[in-house]
Amino acid sequence: MSFQLLFKALSDPTRRKILELLKPGRLTAGEIVDQFESAGSTISRHLSVLKQAELVTDIKEGQFVYYELNTSVFEDAIQWMLGFNHKKGE
Repeated sequence: MSFQLLFKALSDPTRRKILELLKPGRLTAGEIVDQFESAGSTISRHLSVLKQAELVTDIKEGQFVYYELNTSVFEDAIQWMLGFNHKKGE
């Protein structure tokens, strides 16, 4: 996991909204695009950044591409951040 890619991906409000949309479960690219006024190509670029950061995975099934959260990256990042909460000697 690259923290640089992770923080870049999380820095954009559109990408954070995409992650929120995926919390209940996987969605097709079209279902995600429908939630925004932006062009499909713009949302596709955002999805690409999220994939590079390994925050989402995609699976092609027939003519549809489904996106879902990769929670293991979130778990790794949280564990890393929680490490700053520990004092030396504990």
